[in-house]
Amino acid sequence: MTVEQLIEALQKMPNRAVVLFESDVGYSLVAGVNLETNDNGLPDEVILYPDMNE
Repeated sequence: MTVEQLIEALQKMPNRAVVLFESDVGYSLVAGVNLETNDNGLPDEVILYPDMNE
């Protein structure tokens, strides 16, 4: 999924909804994002970070 695709999907959701992501251990709140740039021909990556205070 690209950033553009994620933004399009999120724009269809209620503004006050909480963003979660699912992993093997359950659901986690998204606490932040970071851009990892690649200069080796690979696309840049956006990393979602979980809230570690849950």
